[in-house]
Amino acid sequence: MKVRISSGKINLVAELRDTPTTQALEKALPFEASAQTWGDEIYFSTPVSAKLEPDAQQIVEPGTVCFWTEGDALALPFGRTPISTDERPKLASRCNVLGRIDGDPKLLAQVRAGDRVKVEKI
Repeated sequence: MKVRISSGKINLVAELRDTPTTQALEKALPFEASAQTWGDEIYFSTPVSAKLEPDAQQIVEPGTVCFWTEGDALALPFGRTPISTDERPKLASRCNVLGRIDGDPKLLAQVRAGDRVKVEKI
């Protein structure tokens, strides 16, 4: 499934794998939320709750679309977080890996805390 993630002038497309969390998100689309930031990561609440999946990870590549089960939130890391030990993003805890952002995830650096983020199926 492909989704558009937009905030202000930022429009990114992400390809999501077929997972239980992705299926739950698809049923909730479209939705909007207020962005939060944590180092080089934005995250925002969703109308979905999900359980940790067997392939959940804490260290991911920039541009990975993650679902933070502890916060019912999408996490979009594009660089180092405050707990990173190398150049890769290290999430606050293990998260479900849903897919990847097509294009340059560094565009997410333009999203500020409090900005509205919209997620919709395309």
